[in-house]
Amino acid sequence: MLKVNVLQKFDQVTDHWNPKIVGELNKQHVKLVKFQGPFTWHHHENEDELFYVVKGSFVMELRDKNIELGEGDFLVVPKGVEHRPNADKEVWVMLFEPAGTLNTGNTENEFTKKNLETL
Repeated sequence: MLKVNVLQKFDQVTDHWNPKIVGELNKQHVKLVKFQGPFTWHHHENEDELFYVVKGSFVMELRDKNIELGEGDFLVVPKGVEHRPNADKEVWVMLFEPAGTLNTGNTENEFTKKNLETL
């Protein structure tokens, strides 16, 4: 067992939209990612995703509404729901999702990260 300081780990995340694995439990990855600007529209066929805002704020855009999230908020996006995170300013987000979840789900483009670094 190793203690993890999330804020110290975020200091090692130097780019946007590039999740880093910081933990694993029950075949789930705990990932840290910094967002800025709009991501790509996508969905995940088989995985729910949990977005927990550590610092800053962002909007989770859905096809029928937008959900604003601030520090301390979390949102679970159910599998199959098309979504796009969008942050006006840099935001720090912790993700919980099944190991092997592709960050862009059903879409592959310049945002897709297939081999994630572990911090």
